[in-house]
Amino acid sequence: MENEVSKIFGIRAVIEAINSGKTIGKVFLQKDLNSPLFSELNTLIKSHNIASSFVPIEKLNRLSKNSNHQGVVAQTSAIDFVDLEDLITETLEKTSTPLFLLLDKVSDVRNFGAIIRTAECTGVDGIIIQKQGNAPVSADAIKTSAGAAFKVPVCKVDHIKDAVFQLQAEAIQIVAATEKTEQLIYDIDLTLPTAIIMGSEDRGINPSILKIVEHKAKLPLLGEIASLNVSVACGAILYEATRQRIKL
Repeated sequence: MENEVSKIFGIRAVIEAINSGKTIGKVFLQKDLNSPLFSELNTLIKSHNIASSFVPIEKLNRLSKNSNHQGVVAQTSAIDFVDLEDLITETLEKTSTPLFLLLDKVSDVRNFGAIIRTAECTGVDGIIIQKQGNAPVSADAIKTSAGAAFKVPVCKVDHIKDAVFQLQAEAIQIVAATEKTEQLIYDIDLTLPTAIIMGSEDRGINPSILKIVEHKAKLPLLGEIASLNVSVACGAILYEATRQRIKL
């Protein structure tokens, strides 16, 4: 799967890629590098809300296989992301009971890939992620998804909260998967137009998002361990939605 995600090296090359509208997954920048052109690139990254991180030169050497990277390596996305408004509109034209999945900063690539795979298997109409903080659609994610990343529309937004408001405006109920509730997922009618939110591995769903959702729900935990892996929990919840929708 190495060729699923390509890389761009060099400051000018990355600037041109961003300006041309190329979908950039993440930009790695050399620590302590400073020049007018580097500052121009950094400003461009911020204005386009592209995920980035400052790393040692050794990592850039590994990413570029010691090519002349000039302190910058950008990963281009293996997929084309869709616009949220277009996703909602096109989905509602096809079905009156859409099922969306929102991921609030799921950062582990393999969890992300496994979630995409399950989403495709359960008929999810689209996955919505945040531009900053979510795992990239990398070769590892695509491999773990068994290619499902090419089949399920994925949308990137500045903030998950904005996506929640947009979905609610279309009468789509929001269900947040969280342990901070007594309500079980089995008690919620998932045959209605629904968007399910799964939180990050370490912090769960942002409290500000929990305040604006219609439903908070959890899975029963009968053992001593306090939580499930996010991809496992997501699978259990999506299959409950599937069970209700096909009336097993």
